[in-house]
Amino acid sequence: MAASADHPLLLVTGATGKVGQSFIARLLAAPAFSRFRLRALCHNRKLPEQPRLEVVSGAIEERGVAERAIAGVTHVLHLATSKETPDTIIDVAIKGMFWMLEACRVSPTFRQFILIGGDAGMGHFFYPHPVPVTETQRHSAYPGCYALSKVLEEVLLEQVVIQYGLNACCLRAPWIMEKDDFKYQLSFGEDVFGGPRWRDLVGAAAADRYVRSGAVPVMLDPDGRPVKRNFVHVEDLIDAILKAVDHPAARGQTFNVCMDEPVDYGELAAYLGRTRGLEGVPVKTPYQSTWLDNAKAKFLLGWRPRYDLAKMVESAWTYQRAADDPRKVWYPG
Repeated sequence: MAASADHPLLLVTGATGKVGQSFIARLLAAPAFSRFRLRALCHNRKLPEQPRLEVVSGAIEERGVAERAIAGVTHVLHLATSKETPDTIIDVAIKGMFWMLEACRVSPTFRQFILIGGDAGMGHFFYPHPVPVTETQRHSAYPGCYALSKVLEEVLLEQVVIQYGLNACCLRAPWIMEKDDFKYQLSFGEDVFGGPRWRDLVGAAAADRYVRSGAVPVMLDPDGRPVKRNFVHVEDLIDAILKAVDHPAARGQTFNVCMDEPVDYGELAAYLGRTRGLEGVPVKTPYQSTWLDNAKAKFLLGWRPRYDLAKMVESAWTYQRAADDPRKVWYPG
């Protein structure tokens, strides 16, 4: 499959993750993108080929794989990453991205590179943020290799744009929710999605009582105030990606892509109390409030998030998970 002027070819790395799979389904169904064809770069997990979608297999950190994946491509959506896995994170997140950019730089068909970054590179709720976090704020990775990799990815892309004038942009996302993720990030049980692990903060006996009653945690900062934390629903993120494709205002830019307001855990507990009779349990943590400012994406891309607190709750609490779709509590990437 090769690109042509009438049939752009978009490569998706990290194609088997939640964003990759959702993006592929959305683009293939969108009339505005009916001319686009897709290529998915897969490694440990695979996708089946289908009309307008081909699959390339291999490890992204291998130069030959990157060059094969980029051959004939017009656009790249770069999602491949690795979580807290020190043995692989530099190979996947940095070396792999470097080879992808090198292949794009010399490709005669290449038009645009879109990186999905993360607010981990801004320290999200680990550090105090006395003012809204905009795209001009300096990077501040929290401890661990994952947050560091998100900083390095953004800086690598920024410098390639400066060095070679590559047409690229970064969509910086906070915690990405889909299906019933938002419900289970509040679980006091072992099935909690992501962190914090609430049962470790309140003790196993209390956590078990809260599981039985359906209680939800109210995350408090060190001063006892409810924490404000940023989220984005996967559908809103994909809306932003589709807006960015071939958008002239996206060139060389970084955009915060998130809900209009962060989730206030006090307001979240109050909403769940009103709508579902659930008890809110205050939990003191070392974490801080942060407000990711999405005005730039709204102004330059014309993008608007569809999910607010109420829609995030309702979509998660009414979601019915299929028997063949097990919950992934943690995964290496």
